[in-house]
Amino acid sequence: MEFLLKTDEYFMKEALKEAIKAYDNKEVPVGAVIVYENRIIARAYNQVELLRDPTAHAEMIAITQASEALGSWRLLNTKMYVTLEPCPMCAGAIQLARIPKLIYGAVDPKKGACGSLLNIVTDKRFNHQVEVVSGVMEKDCGALLSEFFRELR
Repeated sequence: MEFLLKTDEYFMKEALKEAIKAYDNKEVPVGAVIVYENRIIARAYNQVELLRDPTAHAEMIAITQASEALGSWRLLNTKMYVTLEPCPMCAGAIQLARIPKLIYGAVDPKKGACGSLLNIVTDKRFNHQVEVVSGVMEKDCGALLSEFFRELR
């Protein structure tokens, strides 16, 4: 069997599949996956409206799933892929979960807490910093969000 090299784009496409589920359910279309040893151990999409829960962001749900999968709250040696730059709540959870690497698609200049408005995950005052890669499939991620908000208006 041939080894398939799974790139950042491969995993971001998987996160986009989750974002489309959110879109189809009239949720803000954000999707996330968490990868451990080159395989997805968690996948989620925004479910704020469905669950009537302001904490039901894709990142939060994925962190809970990954913690269950690994049997630990410390998500060491994992990567999170998310279609939109995480908000302060999600950035804090990523930092607290000790996720070493975050890869996101679209920038969020209004609520982004991983480099835009704030930068929680790389703040040296915390005992853990997260490596951040932004702009992976940014156009695709941003287009889905733009379409959602255009339809909403």
